[in-house]
Amino acid sequence: MKKPKHLKKKSKRIRKKVKQLYSSSLSSVQWRNIRHLFPSYQGVGRPPKWHLKSILDAIFYVLRTGCAWRFIPNDFPPWRTVYDYFRKWTKSEFIKAIHDTLRNRIRRELGRNKSPSIGIIDKTTEQGGERGYDAGKKIKGRKRHIIVDCLGFLLAVHVHPADIQDRDGAKPTLDKLEALYPLLTIILADGGYRGKLIQWVEDELGLKLEIIKRNDDVKGFEILPWRWIVERTLAWINRNRRMSKDFERLPETTESWIYLFMFSLMSKRLEHIEKSKNYVENVA
Repeated sequence: MKKPKHLKKKSKRIRKKVKQLYSSSLSSVQWRNIRHLFPSYQGVGRPPKWHLKSILDAIFYVLRTGCAWRFIPNDFPPWRTVYDYFRKWTKSEFIKAIHDTLRNRIRRELGRNKSPSIGIIDKTTEQGGERGYDAGKKIKGRKRHIIVDCLGFLLAVHVHPADIQDRDGAKPTLDKLEALYPLLTIILADGGYRGKLIQWVEDELGLKLEIIKRNDDVKGFEILPWRWIVERTLAWINRNRRMSKDFERLPETTESWIYLFMFSLMSKRLEHIEKSKNYVENVA
């Protein structure tokens, strides 16, 4: 039995309103700024059924809420379609490529060179995934090593079992910096990276690893110069329910989620920069 026309129109209006309720979705300005990074239909083969923005909105919804793929709301494309895009982009490293492109653009908008001169490294240990025991934090799970620039934007990330020491886990992360950032000269780190790693970084990468130590005379919490930037980025990442623990089977999937979150964060930052420029122009 077919529904009356007035009921059909009402359901469409409700459906349209529901789509706007998700705070994780991209705004029209954000999508306009990043849509050129995604491949468009060239007229060869079967045309895509779903818009890429709706695919991205569904992926960001999973990232923010931490729900299973099968529990994606009906406002988005089918979960199998969304998951297929996510896996395809992860395997081809497409997510990392668009992330790096957007980061370079934001750095240029802020008047900086696309290659930073300083990197800051740190790690966090989360439960789940391919397990290893972190004796320092007494957690079974995985470690996430990240390197950020002075703005807090991601330069490299590496995920591995938690039973690997910080100095050994940092090497694959630092290897990813080679030949990508020609102006990079200094890496700042905490005391967990001291020892033979300092000489290894100088011999293998030609960089200087500088340890920022905590003042032993100060009791309680202390804000350390430069290191608070990478700690803030780790806090940003852990705000997403999908990243509160390591739910993924493969470390590469966790890395893709981190790149996706930073991509979402930078798209919001780019929207803010654009609005600020328009405001200054209108005032002037």
